[in-house]
Amino acid sequence: MYTSIRPGQVWLDTNGKRIQAHGGSVLYLDGTYYWYGENKEKTTGENGIWHWGVRCYASKDLYNWEDLGLIIPQDLEDETSPLHPSNMMDRPHIIYNQFTKKYVCWLKIMEKNGIQSETVLTADQFLGPYTIEKTNLRPLNMSAGDFDLAVAPDGKAYYYFERVHSETICADLTADYTDVTGYYSTHFPHPAPPYVREATAHFYRNGKHYLVTSGTTGYFPNPSEVAIADTWHGPYTVLGNPHPGDDSCTSYHSQISSVLKVEGKKDLYIAIADRWCPEDMDIPYAFYREMFEFIFQGKADKIPELIQKYQIVPPAPDEHRNTSIADYVWLPFRFDGDMAYLDWKDEWKIEDYE
Repeated sequence: MYTSIRPGQVWLDTNGKRIQAHGGSVLYLDGTYYWYGENKEKTTGENGIWHWGVRCYASKDLYNWEDLGLIIPQDLEDETSPLHPSNMMDRPHIIYNQFTKKYVCWLKIMEKNGIQSETVLTADQFLGPYTIEKTNLRPLNMSAGDFDLAVAPDGKAYYYFERVHSETICADLTADYTDVTGYYSTHFPHPAPPYVREATAHFYRNGKHYLVTSGTTGYFPNPSEVAIADTWHGPYTVLGNPHPGDDSCTSYHSQISSVLKVEGKKDLYIAIADRWCPEDMDIPYAFYREMFEFIFQGKADKIPELIQKYQIVPPAPDEHRNTSIADYVWLPFRFDGDMAYLDWKDEWKIEDYE
């Protein structure tokens, strides 16, 4: 049994197997935490399998997780289905609609034509079964990338997503949460990757809305940003990188997918992040620092010289990376005024927070 959280170390479920809940979120229901995400157990990079459904785990203490199996299984029969293992399904987010009494799940699908769309499913119970309501949804007629869903206390819901590849959008969801209304706001305009913000994670604290985002560099990690606003639609003010002392400029070799406010704790917010490619930890920090200096100076054409300088073996394309061995980096936020920081900790305990 675990008695602490150890960021970046292999995390096993109560059966002794790697936890497979990537690009994930945690939902608290009736005294139990449910951690769900992409099941990458078969994604070795050698077999054309991108996912193996959406897997879910249950815990009372946030340390020890029981495998509940697939709440959204893969579709092995229909190669055109967004749930077929060869299709690039990412970042499931599930919210509850207090009016329809439905759980609503959105999935990002990176289609083979380069367009990114959404698939929307609903269920009467959190653990399913889920029914597909919409596929090939292009919200606001936009190619929609990484995203987060958030629900206000009055039941109104919002959808934060990367408009591929130009800006971040905050869009109001319809009353049933299965589409957008057409009302939206735009944020963080950037010309192209790696500057465009993705992996948006929203949380609310002390009257402020927070958006935590990463740059756009595939499975190569990069510096994160924290932004705050007084309202759901902003305007958002960028406060900076939440990872102090991160000499590698890689957000501790991780990418945040969501933020969890821990029940019963006064001010404990946990950044839930993936370390997608642990083998990249062998790359020298100096390479990352110089690479991002070139990128942010508009000198990306010099990166091949940098690769040669440090004798880096260029990684395979994302679809050929072995993410079945991806790890997790869970860290608690430390607040200094409005700014939210994530200090590196080899080990930490929930009990150490009020």
